[in-house]
Amino acid sequence: MKDITPAQGTADQSQMTTRATAPPDAPYSIFDKRQKWLIIAIVSTAATFSGFASNIYFPALPTIAEDLGVSLELVNLTVTSYLIFQGLAPSLWGPVSDVKGRRIAYICTFIVFLGACIGLALSKNYATVIVLRCLQSTGSASTIAIGSGVIGDITTRAERGGFMGIFQAGLLVPVAVGPVIGGALAGSLGWHSVFWFLTIYCGVFLTILIAVLPETLRSVVANGSATPSNPLTRYPLNIYQRTTTVRWKLENDADASQPAARKHVDLTGPLQMLATKHATPIILFLAIYYAVWQMSITAMSSLFKDRYGLGETQIGLTFIANGVGSMIGTLVTGKILNIDYQKVKNNYGSSIDVEATNDETHNEDDFPIEKARLRLVPVFSILQCLSIFLFGWTIQYPDRVPIAIPIISTFITGWTAVSTQSIIMTYLVDIFPDRSAAASASLNLARCLFAAGGTSFIMPMVNGVGVGVAFTICVAVQLVALVGPLIQWRFAGAWRKQAQNRSHET
Repeated sequence: MKDITPAQGTADQSQMTTRATAPPDAPYSIFDKRQKWLIIAIVSTAATFSGFASNIYFPALPTIAEDLGVSLELVNLTVTSYLIFQGLAPSLWGPVSDVKGRRIAYICTFIVFLGACIGLALSKNYATVIVLRCLQSTGSASTIAIGSGVIGDITTRAERGGFMGIFQAGLLVPVAVGPVIGGALAGSLGWHSVFWFLTIYCGVFLTILIAVLPETLRSVVANGSATPSNPLTRYPLNIYQRTTTVRWKLENDADASQPAARKHVDLTGPLQMLATKHATPIILFLAIYYAVWQMSITAMSSLFKDRYGLGETQIGLTFIANGVGSMIGTLVTGKILNIDYQKVKNNYGSSIDVEATNDETHNEDDFPIEKARLRLVPVFSILQCLSIFLFGWTIQYPDRVPIAIPIISTFITGWTAVSTQSIIMTYLVDIFPDRSAAASASLNLARCLFAAGGTSFIMPMVNGVGVGVAFTICVAVQLVALVGPLIQWRFAGAWRKQAQNRSHET
């Protein structure tokens, strides 16, 4: 890779990266703030499909079990299978999007999702439902990894936290409104209507995405100014790309930058990241906390129905607190991430911009990114443990505790769980900038597989030892998992630098 010299002009124009080959004065991205917001809006909407397909389904679980003539435990296995493929699918589509392009990956995944939704809307037996739920997950799960890659393409570290917060908020809208919509549809039109809703939503959005979303992969379009050769990476409404206020053309150069060398698709990339010691501790930590969060969400439907006698629509309403907490938490955390990064950068290098120096690789290796990103992880972790503990012990005694208390606890759980996830996803994009989608896929693989295991045994554990004891065990596991962030904070910077030195030697 070639080094890049700082641009003249605004701060946005001066922030560079070595991931693309560009001549002097080429900005990191040709997209101005207005255009970046449009792109973020599109990828955030794309990310809602994973959450909608998952959360819109929860209130209908008892109805589906009754309609298909199977036990609730068997229907819960459709949740488990969905989570398994939610973890596996990005390991395919993430590396593909890092090499072939974001648009190609998006189009392929949404076609798979659309077909699965139509099949589920017409399904009449349990075997068909569980198979198509796996296919649906394969089509929707990768939107988060691909979206993280797009954000990594067009943003620098200094602004990435805020944009990642908006992206996380977008993908969490379904956590709030999905169960309400699902409960209302299942209660009035039957559970098949849930999947007809997703079919219509996907068809409309896919049309918009094909028309509007530009290709952003830096190995294909560099800073956005290069013209892609593959027709699928082009888009019809590209006129707004050239209305940018960022000066991206050089006086004597037709293109402001050239794409970097193309890479090969490495499907083992996410697995290799899981085995990378400077990423493994924090990924495993988040996987455990995410699993406990999903276990509490999965148990909510049956617990609120059995202990408080709620119907489908009422069960859907109980999920609002969790979703609202998730959205508020990630929006606030995104702003905090930007503030923390700026504060650490100011203390670290006075007037030197870490991403605008000729010796960028050296500075990125030396910069204490753990201190800039992971400072609040212990705070959110302890609060999530307390909220899970409160949920378990209050819902165990419905005759003595009003339903508002466990619902409030889910608000805190959603806030803290998603804030932690937003922090760690931003951090992984920072330390794997040229493989951002694969990094997100590795995180997704670990958290979804852990969640799949957790959701499969949470109800048997609740039935065996009681709600309070079951979630107390979960909290104990979470407290032990706090070792992960401590290891990351103390050793990851040195380990990452050692890995960089070894790669330079080879």
